[in-house]
Amino acid sequence: MLKSHRTLVRLSVATVLVSILAACGGGGKSADTTAWVDPLTTTPPVPGYPLTGLPITDQAAATRVALVTKIDNHPGARPQTGLNKADIVFEENVESLTRFAAVFQSQGSDPVGPLRSGRTQDIDILGSLNKPLFAWSGGNYRVTKAINASDMVNVGYSASHGKGGYYREKTMKAPHNLFAKTSDLWTLAPAGSAAPKPQFLYRTSSDAKPSTSTAIDGAKISMYNVRVYWKWDAATGNFLRSSDNDKRVLEPHMTDDGQVNTKNVVVLYVTYVRSKADRKSPNALTTGKGTGFVMTDGGIIPITWLRGNRKVPFSLIDANNQYVRLTPGRTWVELAWKNSLAPVAPGIDPSKVPFPAV
Repeated sequence: MLKSHRTLVRLSVATVLVSILAACGGGGKSADTTAWVDPLTTTPPVPGYPLTGLPITDQAAATRVALVTKIDNHPGARPQTGLNKADIVFEENVESLTRFAAVFQSQGSDPVGPLRSGRTQDIDILGSLNKPLFAWSGGNYRVTKAINASDMVNVGYSASHGKGGYYREKTMKAPHNLFAKTSDLWTLAPAGSAAPKPQFLYRTSSDAKPSTSTAIDGAKISMYNVRVYWKWDAATGNFLRSSDNDKRVLEPHMTDDGQVNTKNVVVLYVTYVRSKADRKSPNALTTGKGTGFVMTDGGIIPITWLRGNRKVPFSLIDANNQYVRLTPGRTWVELAWKNSLAPVAPGIDPSKVPFPAV
């Protein structure tokens, strides 16, 4: 039975690879949506919260709509609130810095923030979340028009008309002081809103670590004027995040409830172009195919990522043509430039491993 299941998975992956490679012209390019085979239809997810794979303890939470909050990553915005409660966090390059799209579903955060503006790239990045609520501070006319024309539900500061629990934190300086409450934001969900589909496949207790995984101490990632170090902590089974402070010195990235941590780090090498709404703004191409890495359970796995269109999740394929399964729990996704990751092997002084030049 196990052998036949593995054969099915291998054939399913091969089908996806052939379909995507036939439809895509290159890394980050758009694909023919008719060529896509959703891996979750051939490899059913393990029952649990859709965005973490953890056992369901609150049925109402498990069935509610996904809520995305755009969280500031300017040094003046720290310590942020809610990053360690989000099921998935996307870190995306913006103008000269990065910004977080923190996705809440299994649990919330009251308050959450600081909240900043959205980008046109959010429409594609978040398209597989099944019409998520989108909480943000606002944007220019073209960005706002694009968000309103998308299938995301605008529950931003301007669109919420005094609802959503938005407020200005007096201990922080504008524009890094806008917060909201997820419990209030969820009340703005339109009738008929539904939970997102699972975004990743997860390992069970009987799944062995894949042979493509190599042990690491951590990895250094160069983003837009932000250097990130994810260090494996075997005691907690988490990767711990450090990043630059306002003096460009690497230090633990602290949030309201301690250092930022996660079970999984998914690094996707993507192409950035200029946004049509604002030519100063990077726009990540997140459909098609590309390469990257998955860090989970103390190891790093080289991957090919595949995504036929914005409404399906990323498929993560290893060198053996197998779907990569994550550790159940929270996940960070780094939307990084190509060749921007440097692994740090066990026993190696991290200070001796330079950050990649990008």
